[in-house]
Amino acid sequence: MSAQLDQRCIDTMRFLAVDAVQKANSGHPGLPLGAMPMAYVLWDRFLRHSPSNPGWTNRDRFVLSAGHGSMLLYALLYMTGYDLSLDDIKQFRQWGSRTPGHPERGHTPGVEVTTGPLGQGVGNAVGMAIAEAQLAARYNTPNHTVIDHRTWVLASDGDLMEGVASEAASLAGHLKLGKLNVLYDDNYVTLAAGTDITFTEDRAARFAAYGWHIVHVDDGNDLEAIDAALQAAQDETTRPSLILVRTHIGYGSPEQDSFEAHGSPLGVDNVRRTKQHYGWPVEPDFIVPDDALAHMRKAVDRGIALEQQWNDRFSGYAQANRSLAAELERSLHGALPEGWDGDIPVFPADAKGMATREASGKVMNAIAPNLPTLTGGSADLDTSTKTALKGFGDFNPPLQAGQDPQGSDAGGWSHAGRNIHFGVREHAMGAIANGMAAHAGCIPYTATFLIFSDYMRPPMRLAALSKLHVINVFTHDSIAVGEDGPTHEPIEQLAGLRAIPNLVVIRPGDANETAVAWRVALETRGTPVTLVLSRQAMPTLDRGTFAAADGLRHGAYVLDDGDADPAVILIASGSEVHLVVDAAARLRETGLAVRCVSMPSWELFDAQPQDYRDSVLPPTIRARLAVEAGATQGWWRYVGDSGDVLGIDHFGASAPGGTNLREFGFTVDEVCRRAQAVLSSATASARR
Repeated sequence: MSAQLDQRCIDTMRFLAVDAVQKANSGHPGLPLGAMPMAYVLWDRFLRHSPSNPGWTNRDRFVLSAGHGSMLLYALLYMTGYDLSLDDIKQFRQWGSRTPGHPERGHTPGVEVTTGPLGQGVGNAVGMAIAEAQLAARYNTPNHTVIDHRTWVLASDGDLMEGVASEAASLAGHLKLGKLNVLYDDNYVTLAAGTDITFTEDRAARFAAYGWHIVHVDDGNDLEAIDAALQAAQDETTRPSLILVRTHIGYGSPEQDSFEAHGSPLGVDNVRRTKQHYGWPVEPDFIVPDDALAHMRKAVDRGIALEQQWNDRFSGYAQANRSLAAELERSLHGALPEGWDGDIPVFPADAKGMATREASGKVMNAIAPNLPTLTGGSADLDTSTKTALKGFGDFNPPLQAGQDPQGSDAGGWSHAGRNIHFGVREHAMGAIANGMAAHAGCIPYTATFLIFSDYMRPPMRLAALSKLHVINVFTHDSIAVGEDGPTHEPIEQLAGLRAIPNLVVIRPGDANETAVAWRVALETRGTPVTLVLSRQAMPTLDRGTFAAADGLRHGAYVLDDGDADPAVILIASGSEVHLVVDAAARLRETGLAVRCVSMPSWELFDAQPQDYRDSVLPPTIRARLAVEAGATQGWWRYVGDSGDVLGIDHFGASAPGGTNLREFGFTVDEVCRRAQAVLSSATASARR
């Protein structure tokens, strides 16, 4: 009877998926039909979760990296008692439903991360495993273990083909993330054909070479073999595990083992024939046998018991370790400790100044001792991006018995360090940071050159969609990079980043704006933040003469108003702020009234009330010039039809940075010339 009940539970969820896809006339039935047995064994026998409290701290994390198979996950969530109804299942892929086409974090209870773009979920899972290991190393004590859970992934052929998954898997193996387990739906079929035309490598050997533990299941319908494989993976504590499960896409349907089962409804006739194959009633749709539902809903009581056991354990931990427990709770809730920003420096005025990447590094290291949640690293560029947290160790694989790390301090080889070396893996770095943020307990940051933000764009978009608190630091932000040439000089990247909804981009204009930018980045909730910083030095402005840098919080502010009734407004961000300040001084010598506006963040400025925006950029002043060493795209909405933009809409050149700036027109002379031109144009237009 137990085996029969197991099968009835599996088939119930298979046909919830098939019926939902058919009703929507859209979706992917093949994966739920083929992979449901392994998902059932995991959720019924291994996964430690609490459906009545999806946010329970010590739950196992489940990531459906193959997000196109979302109905597999929705069926599991409904059957195990999450806040998801049968009506929600029936509204799959419909307007306003809680069951969108691909899983969306924050939209459906129990969905840990937003997946769909293949490979991202694998990267997210590596980030979750890193967060768990780091928190465990910091907060567990010899007598109390309060952070102790696993990360499980269901991945497809497409996930393993994507480079982001390979990058992340390579790092996971190196870091010995023993609580990370990936179930691979090895069905030999992709969306367009069989894997024989594109994907014939030995996947097991590849992951073994990464340092993973490998387990095979020859029959994806053999529940006991799956059980044994999952147990073997769970018993392995020093290596992540890849469990290759040989399945059949669209199992039991007329389209079994065909790519036709991947991304299209089976069709009314094929749904009927599939149900007949399983001995399942053809009518009505969405059948849920009482005994199957009752069996799977036992997960609710199991979860409550697991959570209560953990709460009792945490209570004992808190009594013995009051300060650690308070810090952990605060971290998990994303709260900033009192006085976290008390040591942020105020930079004195300096005509020579410093690069904003240098200022950023100083600010980060002033914050780090007071903010234990701040953790992250760069894509092998921390010496250039200035993002290393000094004195807080490296996140490294723990030493095994008999190991002798050459050239390294053995005391620094553990999962407790806060500096994460991602290697030259920008794409995976972004996905991993998303997973860390989704896990909770840390504020992750990443760092690389602005030009390489292109490699990170997919996970940055998903972070924005998922409202994850990730901070991305991009340095070397313009043609002033210089000698490295146009391959390393960003042009269109700023415009591209600003085009991503719900992403805050900040390009500070001096050291003190950089300090405020870090405050904003850490205080922000519900959105990722990108800091864009310079390689070259720029003046630290005299804040006794110019407006306080705290104006950055508003996105744009009047930096310098030489006259109560300005005739022309000069607007700039980043390293071009001091350029418009110098140009304004020269223009005033000719008797021209000039306002200088620092605009480090379009997104923050656009979020301000209209009266504030009008106070910075009065509608009556139409003579406006924006200056930024990047693409002009987007600036026109701030300068208007009568304004102008001094930017660069072509590639740069290999030459010293100062030479590039001069040759491409970023000079006081050119700013003055253009300012006079826009004033003449606006004046002539007003007369007409």
